[in-house]
Amino acid sequence: MKNQEIAGIFNEIADLLEIKGENPFRIRAYQRAAQNIEGHTKNIADLSREELLEIPGIGKDLTDKIEEYLKTGKVASYEDLKKEVPEGLAALLSVPSLGPKTAKLLHERLKIKNIDELERFAREHRLAGLPGIKEKTEKNIIRGIEMLRRGKERQPLGRVLPIASDIVEYLKKNPHVIKISIAGSLRRMKDTVRDIDILITSPSPHDVMKTFVHLPSVKEVLMHGPTKSSIMTGEGIQVDLRVVEDESFGAALAYFTGSKEHNIHLREMAVKKGLKINEYGIFREKDNKKLGGKNEEDIYNMLGLQYVPPEMREDTGEIEAALNNTLPKLIELKDIRGDLHVHTNQSDGNHTVEELISAAKGKGYEYIAITDHSKGLGIARGLNEERLMEEKKEIETINKKLRGFKLLMGIEVDIRSDGRMDFSDEVLSKMDIVVASIHSGFRQSKEQLTKRLVTAMKNPYVSVIAHPTGRLIGERDPYEADMDYILKIAKETGTALEINAYPLRLDLNDIHAKKAKELGIKLAISTDTHLTSQFDYMFYGVSIARRGWLEKKDVLNTMSYAQLMKALRKKKIEKIKSMRGKLEFDMTAD
Repeated sequence: MKNQEIAGIFNEIADLLEIKGENPFRIRAYQRAAQNIEGHTKNIADLSREELLEIPGIGKDLTDKIEEYLKTGKVASYEDLKKEVPEGLAALLSVPSLGPKTAKLLHERLKIKNIDELERFAREHRLAGLPGIKEKTEKNIIRGIEMLRRGKERQPLGRVLPIASDIVEYLKKNPHVIKISIAGSLRRMKDTVRDIDILITSPSPHDVMKTFVHLPSVKEVLMHGPTKSSIMTGEGIQVDLRVVEDESFGAALAYFTGSKEHNIHLREMAVKKGLKINEYGIFREKDNKKLGGKNEEDIYNMLGLQYVPPEMREDTGEIEAALNNTLPKLIELKDIRGDLHVHTNQSDGNHTVEELISAAKGKGYEYIAITDHSKGLGIARGLNEERLMEEKKEIETINKKLRGFKLLMGIEVDIRSDGRMDFSDEVLSKMDIVVASIHSGFRQSKEQLTKRLVTAMKNPYVSVIAHPTGRLIGERDPYEADMDYILKIAKETGTALEINAYPLRLDLNDIHAKKAKELGIKLAISTDTHLTSQFDYMFYGVSIARRGWLEKKDVLNTMSYAQLMKALRKKKIEKIKSMRGKLEFDMTAD
């Protein structure tokens, strides 16, 4: 996947242009192009020129740059631009939360030319006092540097899985590959991944290893052996390939999938039964007789357990549930019947309603909710009341013509800094669904952020809280909020919480999703689609839901259209009754 590399270059071009004080529209064009390339679910390298030109925001000039990079590995104009900016300044731009203007200020005033120097100055409180920089700014810079370093250790799931999938598909073309599977934390679908583990069986390991170390994505060969090889990809991700015997493939897959804690628990159970487990199989301790291991199920069967899906293998109660035959029937992608968070080109989306309908029908959906941004989010061309009502009329007209598919009229309403909604209750009451979210003020106190979310949940017309913790993996930590209290109020008010499936969000995460399930809170798995291809992101949201032990019954958008509309209307009526006269927020209330 070249998407991340190209998007990174376009984002850096935008930053460098901003440092130079170039035209804001040109800067925004590069940022929009980067966003759409990063959000594209197909490998940019596999697209034709015509297909590249079809990506919103990608015109002839940017297509030329993409093709230049794919052919040469460089973009000449980008290399020239870097020469125009002082050495070291570009490095500062990689720190999350450090904008181009601040980076330029620090470079010019303090001659800071690398991240280590920036960290030292911030920790020594030598930045505060410069224009626009306070003690809190120093703390945010330190936090951003720490996040940057964590990001080098673990990459977001949505960036690693496409790379791993490409490698697997490439290796499958080798006739000597018999069985192949991804393992490790990637198979468990953790939201961040350190490296990629792949297992295969083959009668000719040497031939497969030769193919592996000559993959197109190889930047460096770390090790080349007869049964194990390791490479570093151009994206800086280590990939380990192991060849195992066919009779041990299941045991090896279980062993290398993990987690470590899950495997230790299994081994402890095996010892009590006079057995031992390793990557070669499951054996009887007294005579070392092999009892199984060709299939993963052998391990669980011999221990008297239900088969535990990979996403659940974290030793958080799954083994006890498997022992009692009470593992949940996890939600599957096929259970999803619609998407409840979708943007059109009326705000910051890239497609018309008709184009979104066509793409959603292609996924087999029965409905989608149109939830463009509200007026407060100016950067996203948020809708004011007049434009919102015009969109509502358009959707009502389209719905009359549709057969076997429906649109929900909704809005992603901004939760303002003081907790008020961006639209009045009178406006919100006219929506089928209201998705409320925070897009600013992330650095407010824990109390303020909690109050904003709770006030939104107590609003009688708010149906769902979108991306509830505001995180962007590797770019922005979750904002501080009392999640236990938020879950409590979500339960009391009947407000659903979103698992935002955008790969850099995956918010709620699996831990909070599981807590929500335990409390009986409904969740919505939504893609926050801005491009039709992003409907594919539902897979990531479902994977997080499976890690959170969610079943079909726990998720709003597994309902039919009729069931969903009935549930939304019922909750709205119940909230109006229960919340009337109780909208004042009191953090001390029980």
